[in-house]
Amino acid sequence: MSRVRLPSVGALTAFEAAARHGSFSRAATELNLTQGAISRQIRQIEDMTGVTLFERVRQRVVLTDAGRLYFNDVSRLLHELSEATHRVTAFAGGDGTLNLAVLPTFATRWLMPRMPEFLERHPGATINFTVRIAPFDLVAEPFDAVIHYGEPEWPGAICEPLMREEMVPVAGSGFRTRHGIAAPSDLAGLTLLHQSTRPTAWSDWFEAAGLPTANAWRGPRFEQFSMIAQAAAAGLGVALVPRFLVEEELEGGRLEILFDRPLFTDKAYFVVYLEQKAGSSLVRAFTRWIRAKANPVGIEPT
Repeated sequence: MSRVRLPSVGALTAFEAAARHGSFSRAATELNLTQGAISRQIRQIEDMTGVTLFERVRQRVVLTDAGRLYFNDVSRLLHELSEATHRVTAFAGGDGTLNLAVLPTFATRWLMPRMPEFLERHPGATINFTVRIAPFDLVAEPFDAVIHYGEPEWPGAICEPLMREEMVPVAGSGFRTRHGIAAPSDLAGLTLLHQSTRPTAWSDWFEAAGLPTANAWRGPRFEQFSMIAQAAAAGLGVALVPRFLVEEELEGGRLEILFDRPLFTDKAYFVVYLEQKAGSSLVRAFTRWIRAKANPVGIEPT
């Protein structure tokens, strides 16, 4: 890139704080600077750009139209710079740190209860968790491994299988009795709870049970399985959820499986890592451990 004139990060931070507070003095207090220092930083930006960013109105500073436009861009860029710095800082731990991208419900419902065992075996390890729902460029982000649901397809990466997804119809305690549920066909007239990333699940389940699918699309949708499990436990309807994600509710009696007719989806859960990460002892240890805990059946590594 050719060199261009750019304000310093300090000047941009001073501008962002002053614009956010509508006050040079409040910005100075927040940044532990003098009001004069804030004013000089902002004047540097105005001199560099040839644009007036603030106007004085009744003892206050107010953004001009150009200032408002600049504030939106600067706020976003400072946030992105902060996030980038946090991400690269994650490398500081070297081989003793594992930066892991996880699916939120998988992490909270299945992985976290089992993590103490891994950390007991590797007491010097530090695991950083970041939520990623959709596939991303693994080369561009500082992750050592990813928990992925879908197909075993990730360019330049190794996908090792964890488990298939076995979905079962569940409802809250007493729901079956209150609604007189005796056969799978009885579910067609009830409220069906849907997970937004599995839009065909109920239709597939009804079809596998040899039932009409006309009513299988009706009902509210939820973004995460944790939400749909809570909704079912609260009696809002019947949910079709992965069995392993509701183990606690099933054991505690807050949810019950209505029919032992599981739906196996055509996708699976995988642990994914770049080929160049295969030499990391911590990545290898985590992969061996999580695969042993998941006990994969019927799916092969790629």
